[in-house]
Amino acid sequence: MSDQFDLTRSAVLSFVENVDEKTADVQPEYFNNTIRWHIGHVLVTPEALLFGFPNHSENVPKSYSDMFNTRTKPADWQDTPPSLSELVSELKNQQTRIKELSDDFLNQELPYTLPFGNFKTYGDVYEMILQHENEHLGKMKAMKQVVDAL
Repeated sequence: MSDQFDLTRSAVLSFVENVDEKTADVQPEYFNNTIRWHIGHVLVTPEALLFGFPNHSENVPKSYSDMFNTRTKPADWQDTPPSLSELVSELKNQQTRIKELSDDFLNQELPYTLPFGNFKTYGDVYEMILQHENEHLGKMKAMKQVVDAL
């Protein structure tokens, strides 16, 4: 397994650990979501694609699916969102679980298809997750810059 995941996830965690609760919930003009939403989304995406969340994984609360999946938004949340410290803990736990995935697992063909890309194995999805986390980290950094300037 590549060290790239540790580098990527560590960058996300470093950023999140330097965001306060108030800033995490500001939705600046022209942005579709909040920093807290992006953090949760970075958590639930690999949980779904690698571990079968929410139907086949109990590693994170099922309510996270309704809050952080694609096409969700904070304005629609019915539950109180998790604190940043809870999300950090979940991200760290998930980082450990992802690092423990075997090459045999990553070489397995996917039991599902995605509506984009040409992903055949869990290894393909693993590589996409790296790009996905970096993309959302960039969005979170831009949002924080805007919020800090307000």
